[in-house]
Amino acid sequence: MKSPFPIHLDPAEQRVLEYRARGSKRPHREVERARIILAAARGEPLARIATALGIHVDTVRKWCKRFAAEGMRGLKDRHRSGRPRVFTPVQVAGIKALACTPPTEKDLPLSRMTTGEIRDLAVAEHLVDGISLTTIWRWLDQDAIKPWQHRSWIFPRDPDFALKAGRVLDLYARTWNGQPLGPEDYVVSADEKSQIQALHRRHLSLPPGPGRAERIEFEYSRGGTLAYLAAYDVHRARVAGSIAPSTGIAPFMALAGQVMAAEPYASAHRVFWVVDNGSSHNRAPSIARMSAAWPNATLVHLPVHASWLNQVEIYFSILQRRAIAGADFPDLDALAERIMAFQERYNATADPFDWRYTRHDLNDYLHRLAAHEPGLAA
Repeated sequence: MKSPFPIHLDPAEQRVLEYRARGSKRPHREVERARIILAAARGEPLARIATALGIHVDTVRKWCKRFAAEGMRGLKDRHRSGRPRVFTPVQVAGIKALACTPPTEKDLPLSRMTTGEIRDLAVAEHLVDGISLTTIWRWLDQDAIKPWQHRSWIFPRDPDFALKAGRVLDLYARTWNGQPLGPEDYVVSADEKSQIQALHRRHLSLPPGPGRAERIEFEYSRGGTLAYLAAYDVHRARVAGSIAPSTGIAPFMALAGQVMAAEPYASAHRVFWVVDNGSSHNRAPSIARMSAAWPNATLVHLPVHASWLNQVEIYFSILQRRAIAGADFPDLDALAERIMAFQERYNATADPFDWRYTRHDLNDYLHRLAAHEPGLAA
């Protein structure tokens, strides 16, 4: 029986269908439909095509008819409505609203809810008669709602947050009071990493091997703590640091003296010191101390709880991950030696951080916070 649907392929269609027909990793339905159309284009009868492909002749007839009428588009599956919805849009929205509701508002002795607890609450409130956990998870996943997780943050409480943070971001962009910094101006980010422990493992660590990660002994003895004070030159990627038994005004001023006595800072026009509000360098007296000791030094404070804007914290994170975490230190001397050796290595190889957080990002952040807290000044 000859096909009642004439199939004529142009060169482009021929190439696409031949490619699909050879595709060993393509969906079977695409391969089968391509082979049907290619055989029909060669003039083969419908029954012979069906026998060769092991399918019913009505299947061959359907795809030949569609291709003859619509071309390549006719080989795609039609849109199907699928099974009728079991739950209404109101019920879906209600489940998502429950997931975003603090459990305490529902008199539950919980801090976060699981999908099972959301289901039980939905049934108890007659929102649904019954529902699977998989369905709830799928609905929540559509909007990336994860009530069983949480993130910690600190709401800005410094009334001058925008002003103080903006000044520091300007310094990172080499600007001060609206004027560009000169070649003899430097920006130093400084802070202390306190309470660094010298942990001595009770057994030696085992190096990694094929199919095995490094193994670090869980038990350890404590060998005391020390403080590491560091001043990071933001635009030159150089670190000056010192070791002290603890933090305080005296250790910090000693670090400042170490930096300000060395070039290029000793003869610099201005050296801006970016610091947080730690007790070693907070409030107006710290500014006066710095100016009195070194007239070309200017202490610039970050807002309260904004150490994440202090670039030296990035360096501390690198130090912790690469030189301290998981290591074995028999005593404080070994720990101090490791820290200073890492500092020397870092200075020999590091480039400035690719800092991209600007005043624009800061303003956008504050506007988003203001949407939740109208009284927050932008």
